[in-house]
Order: sequence, then structure tokens, then C-alpha cells
Amino acid sequence: MNTMTKGKLYLVPAPLDFGCDVQAPLQDVMPLATIQVAARLSCWICENAKSTRAYLKRVNDIQPLAQPLQSLQIQELPREVHKKGDHTGNFDARPLLIAAMEGRDMGLVSEAGMPAIADPGSSVVRAAHDLGMQVIPLTGPMSLMLALAASGLNGQNFAFAGYLPQDAAGRTQRIRELESLALKTGQTQLFIETPYRNAALVQALLQTLQANTRLSISSGLTLDSAHTRSTTVREWKKSPGGPDNSTPAVYALGR
Repeated sequence: MNTMTKGKLYLVPAPLDFGCDVQAPLQDVMPLATIQVAARLSCWICENAKSTRAYLKRVNDIQPLAQPLQSLQIQELPREVHKKGDHTGNFDARPLLIAAMEGRDMGLVSEAGMPAIADPGSSVVRAAHDLGMQVIPLTGPMSLMLALAASGLNGQNFAFAGYLPQDAAGRTQRIRELESLALKTGQTQLFIETPYRNAALVQALLQTLQANTRLSISSGLTLDSAHTRSTTVREWKKSPGGPDNSTPAVYALGR
């Protein structure tokens, strides 16, 4: 098949209000051009079909879908990809791209933010490249970059460490490793946490980090409840606070 006849894979960002009680108006957080592309796509690869349909309903309120929602082809990534991720290259996503091989454009979407960054989807992107398809990332909200910009920490040299270990000993060890790296190299260390583990992570950070280490925590980004606090651990301890249990948070530490 000629490469020119293949469909394109669009990486479609989703708003950051997934699972939140209050949603931001879609047109306030997503560029119109991205909404227009999403409205015309009929084939999707996603984490969860139900949440994808809910997102596309919001798209339809602004830009009518080219096809009825019920007629769209929506494929979910396998459950093991959700559990273990697909960034290691162990999952073959080529069967998910049959529609693009047949000439139809496809969309890859996660439940919040940019797919394949702190979310599943990289296997689909790799497969698209291997199959000779054009991959087009669209503009939209990405919590990691928003949090980094709001942190006041080094935006010229940074790394993303994903989720920290859930067990207390492993989490403490990892916090010390990241702090050592940040203080030694000046590289900002970014990581994320789910809502129900925020309190435990904040407590571990304040118990483990040195007093002069700078810690930034961002939550609810792009929402009316958006909040970022960035200060030394010494100041955090005077007024602990931190994100609540209703939204994920992005953490950054450095000097």
C-alpha cells in the first residue's frame, strides 16, 4: 500500500477535568482547531470508551461531529496497558491501526491531557511510525508543562519520574534519590500522584526532604480551583496544606 494512502494518527489532548465535580468550558481550555479535528475523526483509540464518548459529546456542543456518536469506531487499549503502561515497547499496537492502514484518519486520546505523556499511548505512536503513518500532535492542556511553568523551578533542565512507589519504604528511598539528583545537578524533578494518595505523599515529602529544598505542588490546573504553591520545605512545614482528594496533583522539587 502506498504511504500516501494511509490515514494520519492525531494525538488529541483532553481537558484536565476528568473525574472532577466541576468541568471547565471546553472552549476555554482547548483550541478551536483541536476541537475541529476531533469533531471530524470517526476512528479512535482510547483508555476508556465511556469517557471518550463523554468528551466527544462536549466537542459536539461546540463543533458538530461529522458522524453520529453511536457510529464512531472507538477501541480501548487493553487492560494490561492501563495497569503496567506501554512505554517499554512490549505491547504491539499495530492491530489497533487497521483503519488508518485503510486510509482513515484516527485519533488517540487519553482521559486527561496529552496521550502518551504520563498516560498510555506511546505504543500506538510507535506502531504508527513503524507502519509509515504521519503522527500529528494537536495543541491542548498538558499538566506537566503547566505545573513546571508555575513552579519557579528550573525549566531548562528537568525530568519526569512518573509515579513514586506506593510502599512507604520504597517511596522514601525514591524521594531521597530524586532530591539528591535535583540538588546535585540543578535538574527539576517532576512526578505525579492520584487523588487518594496525595495526603500520604505530601506527608512523606515533608518528612524526608531537606529544609531548603524547594517543593512545588499543583492541582486543579485549568479549573477555577487551580492552585500552585512553591516554596521551601521549611515553609511548607509551617503551613502544610496540599491538594485535596478530588484531583490528581503534579509535584516538582529542586533548588
